[in-house]
Amino acid sequence: MRKVLFSPLWSMIVLGILAWIMYINPPFLESLKLRYFDSLIVNQEPIENNIYTVNIDEPSLEAYGQWPWPRGDYGSLIEEIYARGAGLVVFNVLMSETDRQGEDFTLALIMNDLPVIVTMLGAEENKNEPINPGATIVNSDYLHTIPSVPGIIANVPDIENSAVGSGLTNSWPEIDGVTRRIPLVVESGGVLYPNVTMEVLRVLAGDPSFQIKLSPLGVDKLRIPQFGVIQTSPTGEVWIDWSQKSKSYSAVELPDDFGGGIVFVGPTAAGVTQPLATAAGSVFPHEIQATMLGTVFNESNIARHSDAEIWGELAFFVAAGIILILGARWTYLGIAFFVIAVGGSISISYYAFNQYGMLVDGFTPAAFLLLVGLKRYILKFLDEFLQKQAIKKQFAGYASPTVVRLLQENPDLIKKGTKREVSIVFSDLRGFTPLGESFGDDVQGLTRIMNGYMDAITQPVLNADGMIIKYIGDASMHIHNAPIDDPNHARSAVQCGLDMLQAVEKFNEEVIIPEGRPPVGMGAGINTGLGYLGEMGSTMRHSYDVLGDAVSTAARVESKCKEYGCLLLVGEATYEQTKDDFFYLKVDDLQVKGKSVGLSIYTVLDNPQHAWKKDQDRHVKMMKAYKAQNFDEAYRMSAALANCFDFKMTGYYKMWMERCEYMKTQELPQDWNGTFIAQTK
Repeated sequence: MRKVLFSPLWSMIVLGILAWIMYINPPFLESLKLRYFDSLIVNQEPIENNIYTVNIDEPSLEAYGQWPWPRGDYGSLIEEIYARGAGLVVFNVLMSETDRQGEDFTLALIMNDLPVIVTMLGAEENKNEPINPGATIVNSDYLHTIPSVPGIIANVPDIENSAVGSGLTNSWPEIDGVTRRIPLVVESGGVLYPNVTMEVLRVLAGDPSFQIKLSPLGVDKLRIPQFGVIQTSPTGEVWIDWSQKSKSYSAVELPDDFGGGIVFVGPTAAGVTQPLATAAGSVFPHEIQATMLGTVFNESNIARHSDAEIWGELAFFVAAGIILILGARWTYLGIAFFVIAVGGSISISYYAFNQYGMLVDGFTPAAFLLLVGLKRYILKFLDEFLQKQAIKKQFAGYASPTVVRLLQENPDLIKKGTKREVSIVFSDLRGFTPLGESFGDDVQGLTRIMNGYMDAITQPVLNADGMIIKYIGDASMHIHNAPIDDPNHARSAVQCGLDMLQAVEKFNEEVIIPEGRPPVGMGAGINTGLGYLGEMGSTMRHSYDVLGDAVSTAARVESKCKEYGCLLLVGEATYEQTKDDFFYLKVDDLQVKGKSVGLSIYTVLDNPQHAWKKDQDRHVKMMKAYKAQNFDEAYRMSAALANCFDFKMTGYYKMWMERCEYMKTQELPQDWNGTFIAQTK
């Protein structure tokens, strides 16, 4: 169940859902995407143009009077602008009703002498007759592919017919109500009408009309002959480039010289007209027109109309998401790719825009990759956390805090099976029968004492960073050099065995004897060799364990402690690695049951005295006499050694004397090597 819950499959499902959302592009996502495009467009270096805006603001109303002004005043403002060096005036005040002051003719006369472009508005119905510069249309059957309005509201005839041009000011806000794109042409009643920007370019170029080629996909080409081809979207729209700047003045504070620039005049006074929401904030219509003119005139071709771009973004997201999910298996590699993928998505987007004017969506892939990454890594970290908690629960009582911490940091130390050299220690309680009899039916008391005994022998193991593999009744098994490394594991195992013996002595002194109970002892066997380690058991119940011939040998060595009268027996491999670190006495060459070759076993004594070196030499001579089948001499020397080594080997030498008596009864070959063949395990 845990594998299913934390499977990467769930992250793949999330990836698929996000890819589907990215494909259908719901309104909330489109809105976020457009806001990201805003950040690209707005944060460019500004470009100054010879374009001006003249604002009919609050100071202007104070100077000229209540709005709307008499149209003769419009004419006076136009004359003053031209007198200050304007090249062309675009007057963005729709005059669809006759002037109440009767000054339409006055304004018309001025416009007959000075070139003025006026504006018109797409609406629900027609009003007045707009001047139509005409358009050459190729494939007019596809007029439905561009924006359309039911009717056109134009200026009164005197003013409309006196203008050098007339352009629409309509804009189509995006899904979030923000104006980002402006159509350069609009269809109404089967006729094409130009936007103000198109009309300014046409007038400046001196062309009588513009040309457009349509296709089933929309606008194929849009051009003014003397100006050239204008790049648009298939719907004839152009993205507003807010880096194109114009200079702004109040109608009552005009500059001395417009320098032949294009001047857009429009109201900004409160309550006269409403600004439009744009990527650059609230902007008045004539200011948008000024920016649009700079956009088109300077060929700032911001583009977002290619299906290839959209499919490319989706493909990038899916590919990066799959790699991210699979790469999360290697935590740091996955995180590195995650950072590269998210950063790369944004970087590619910025590069494409700055170099080619392409609006590539870097936000959605980056945001969705973030979601996929969080989903994958949250599950991964949760899985690892649960693993660590399980490890802590499993090993807290079997390993030192250092070992537990290392296992939590790297669960593979136990999850993955391994083959390595380890030192194995088996221990067994001595004297359980009299101890148990002393408690009678007091099972709880006996349990308390046994738990205290186990605590006593376990602490040295934990102190040595050993790993308790199992408790079996009153016996224990632990290892060194797994799951964490211990290059001196053989030495650690032997020292730990000695410490366990001291811990038992202390337990007797502090707990057993004060309670009037018979003291207990411990026997331990140590062996070093290759072990196969890992989590072993059934699917329902398993634990960390070690298998191998070295393990079974260690168990059999321990089982001989009582027989040899020794507290701690050590196998030959352990001895070879630690013979210079401890005081050893060779105990026997033993062929344990189930083995075809002999094994030298040793006992190690703690706190050796200076005099022990002489006794150690006598012990070696005794063993040589025994191997030479000089059993009487070996018997005599064993008897002499029985009270040496602080009486720690008395039981051994008594057993050895019995062994010598027994061996004298056996018919042994001349090449006998002294190996004793055990008949029991």
